[in-house]
Amino acid sequence: MDIQEKIKDGVKRIIVLTGLLTTPIMSFAYEGKLQQLNDAELSEVNGQALLSLGYLAPNDAANTMKGQGVGFYKLGLEAELELNANIKKLQLGCGGINGANGCDIDIDNLSLSGISDTREGRANSDAKLTNPFLEFAIKNPEKASTREVVGLRLSAEKVIGLLSAGTENSDKPNGINSLSGYLKIKDATGTAYTGSRTGVNYGNLGLTVSGKAKSTTGLITADFTSNDYALNLGEGSGTLYINGQTVSGNRMNSVNLAGTAVINNIALSGKINANAKLWGAIPIPLDGAVSGNITNLNVGVNVTESLGFIHKIPLNNPFSLSLQSQSILWPNAAQAAQKGWWLAIEDAIDIGDVSPTQRVNVTDDVIKQVIPYVSSHLQSNPIECGFLALDCLGGKFNINNVPLQNAKVNMDLTNLQLKNQTFAPNCYGNLKFC
Repeated sequence: MDIQEKIKDGVKRIIVLTGLLTTPIMSFAYEGKLQQLNDAELSEVNGQALLSLGYLAPNDAANTMKGQGVGFYKLGLEAELELNANIKKLQLGCGGINGANGCDIDIDNLSLSGISDTREGRANSDAKLTNPFLEFAIKNPEKASTREVVGLRLSAEKVIGLLSAGTENSDKPNGINSLSGYLKIKDATGTAYTGSRTGVNYGNLGLTVSGKAKSTTGLITADFTSNDYALNLGEGSGTLYINGQTVSGNRMNSVNLAGTAVINNIALSGKINANAKLWGAIPIPLDGAVSGNITNLNVGVNVTESLGFIHKIPLNNPFSLSLQSQSILWPNAAQAAQKGWWLAIEDAIDIGDVSPTQRVNVTDDVIKQVIPYVSSHLQSNPIECGFLALDCLGGKFNINNVPLQNAKVNMDLTNLQLKNQTFAPNCYGNLKFC
């Protein structure tokens, strides 16, 4: 069945459903005695329809596709609809218009409930859909001979609730396998901890460490360089900032998030052997145990995050699920829905605390970016080697604090398990999904 036939089939089902919904209302109206009212009497009658119908012509000024020959018919329910639902497997648009392999939307263990962090709270609450509606995109609506249904959208003016996917927030992706749609993420913060590292040496990095050494009096100075060092990095901690951004595309299984981090208190230890020149001419050997700290390291963070690590989306926004045979910019939508199935959350969502639950590895690529900044700092801030500069000859190499607030290094991260993506199942008892 091609996409046009799917849309037509969907329209037929909706018409039947609408008839079933409206029949009891019409029957109730005709069970009583009807009274004829004149115009004056009718003008004094107030009421609100349960169902509303609307039409947006192709050239209407409010039409987001003005001039493209597409009109919109809207059938709305003027009410609040409460819903608690669990869907074991949601697959839409598998094969077809967007390629034989994969699905437009593929989500395991999808739940919609009221907003709560407990089992009982979720199972006992409902998401609230304000003024839900069905909308049809009709191409050439004013010409019966060429009229064509090109899109169908199920939406609500506002949805308040909690949408969750998967069975648990673990170190393995689960829940969202692929997603076609649009959503915006608000700025988010968290705390990141870096893991310790051993074996940082010239063989791994291919970079020399350089700087200056001096006596306490400053009368003795020496420039040094080293390609013989074995350093260790202690654990560090810092604030992680993820920039608010738009996520959009067809059959996405991961997203790219950008942000920054400021990492503090990375302890340095190990040993170093350096070649120094006293007053720039007299060669002397320096060696010893390294001690010190790296502080205020600015890091540009690029995160490639599988959607299987996104489990918890609080909703307080317009929300829609649509199917279209061409790109359609639906009324009041921020971005056009692409061909096939499309899920759109219009207002920005808050994913909460983005603290990784596991320690972040400091890779050689990151350390290679840091070493030149350390060397530059040690050039401007020489290591003190005692009154006669003998301490650096006798086994001490104290570089103290190395503040790198003016440095900027880049760190690439992949598939972080995020603290705030832990959620309670929408079930009673001990089941992960029901």
